[in-house]
Amino acid sequence: MKTYITKKSDITKKWYLIDANDKVLGRTVSKVASLLRGKHKPNYTPSVDMGDNVIIINAAKVKLTGNKPLNKKYYRHSGYPGGLKERSFLDMMKRDPTFAIRNAVKGMLPHNRLGRKQLLHVKIYAGEDHPHQAQNPEILEIS
Repeated sequence: MKTYITKKSDITKKWYLIDANDKVLGRTVSKVASLLRGKHKPNYTPSVDMGDNVIIINAAKVKLTGNKPLNKKYYRHSGYPGGLKERSFLDMMKRDPTFAIRNAVKGMLPHNRLGRKQLLHVKIYAGEDHPHQAQNPEILEIS
């Protein structure tokens, strides 16, 4: 029996709209990452970009549970001695409300060129408005 590998001609991509208003960050992002990979499709192939496109609105209103809004830190390093920089979740949300979602989705995708390509298929907006009405996105509810 041969292993089936999905071809580009067999792939159909849909558009989904997710409202992140008062949704927990991790639960929302894990669903988004699964949609971007295409794991919900019966002909899923790990090495093929067959995931759907996802639009996330109200990214500024996403929430974390417990003390995480105060304790969660984002780190980066300049490459020089003593160059470790850190910012809290609340500071990052003030600076760029879409960063937390984009960073979490990026961490859940493969760390290779396929993952970088799949990350381009998520569109994140801090407010209600988005310019993708022409794609007729299907509204997806996440609990």
